[in-house]
Amino acid sequence: MKQKIRIGCGVGFSGDRIEPAIVLAEKGELDYLVLECLAERTIALANKRKMQDPTKGYDPLLERRIETLLPHLVKNNIRLITNMGAANPIEGAKKIIEIAQKQGIKIKVAAIYGDNLFDNSTLTDDDFIKFGHEDFAYNLMVNRKSNSIVNSANAYLGIEGILEALQADAQIIITGRVADPSLFLAPMIHEFGWKTENYNLLGKGTVIGHLMECAGQITGGYFADPIKKPVENMDNLGHPFADIFPDGSAIISKVEGTGGIINLQTAKEQLLYEVINPNEYYTPDVIADFTSVKLVEIGKNQIKVTGGGGKTKPETYKVSIGYRAFWQGEGEISYAGTSALERAKLAGETIEKRLKPLFEEIQVDYIGQNSVFPNAEFQYLNSEVRLRVAAKAKTQAEAVLVGEEVEALYTNGPAGGGGVRKYVNEVIGIISVLVDRNKVKPIVGYFES
Repeated sequence: MKQKIRIGCGVGFSGDRIEPAIVLAEKGELDYLVLECLAERTIALANKRKMQDPTKGYDPLLERRIETLLPHLVKNNIRLITNMGAANPIEGAKKIIEIAQKQGIKIKVAAIYGDNLFDNSTLTDDDFIKFGHEDFAYNLMVNRKSNSIVNSANAYLGIEGILEALQADAQIIITGRVADPSLFLAPMIHEFGWKTENYNLLGKGTVIGHLMECAGQITGGYFADPIKKPVENMDNLGHPFADIFPDGSAIISKVEGTGGIINLQTAKEQLLYEVINPNEYYTPDVIADFTSVKLVEIGKNQIKVTGGGGKTKPETYKVSIGYRAFWQGEGEISYAGTSALERAKLAGETIEKRLKPLFEEIQVDYIGQNSVFPNAEFQYLNSEVRLRVAAKAKTQAEAVLVGEEVEALYTNGPAGGGGVRKYVNEVIGIISVLVDRNKVKPIVGYFES
């Protein structure tokens, strides 16, 4: 059994920067690198891409990340765990193999799937449970085959599939919807030989995973406020790594020379992030207790984490359902100079009157300062407004009308409008149910270059 492992978190969400992960892989002296790329909306959109092209549905930045990271991972003997598989882990694994072959690298990749419940014909209505009072979500799920608005249903899996892949010596593990802390907890269990029924240790490991999962948030990114909470060198923000010990304690730090900060404030903010009940933080692996966690600042950019615990594991998995909620039409136009706000308000009132008979919900916003006239000689004008109009629509054709009406303001007035932009977007709604965990099993597939 190892006496310490080091896990870095290179990505905290799908659109995160690529460079911090490279720095960790190159200079972090890691055993494991985790790239955490999924959220409820992210996987729903990934399923939408997969429906359009069955070879897609994995993370849009997968190729760029793997192409740059792979040589460092191999050189420094780092195992990668990531949920970049999103809606299509198998095709994501195949893409990784393709990249490895182009680079002349031999590698074993494990793809973990089985979280997609949309096409799971073995599940009956009785297998689903309402999440709180979400009758709408429950009805969507049990009628998913006949209801055309549902486009995804993914269960939050836990450590099981990752553990199997680690035991099979996969160097890269790519998953679908696996709970964020589980990506970090699995290598702790694997390396330290923790029993999966030792919920006290699993709770401690989940605390560490939760602190790490959002990457730049704990190193000062989302924390930063230039007045109250200044953070230096944010242009070179480093992402965290954790030295983890067999007793479930850890020291969280970052690569020396990178920007950002790790201190008690950043750690406490991340510890409380998305936590509704600190006594019972539900994950697929354990119901964790955060109330006994202790954080101590032991050095510059070093936080020691001890405490935490857990009790049993839930009998259900959470299922995130993505559905076609509505079409949104938007239009924007700018007014600047004398009486800019008054002209923008007249434009907004005009649009509202024209659209009100067609839409139940219309939003009119007046935004802006100093973008049309940024130079000092124009400051005396001291007025500019960006008018934004948005409305919910039942169809794409209806949504288009919003932008068209805003564009018509060019010549139909009021005076001086410019810089029109129009947007139409199908909005994906997210809602949840629960499912009997015994009816859902992770599946692991292996690929080698």
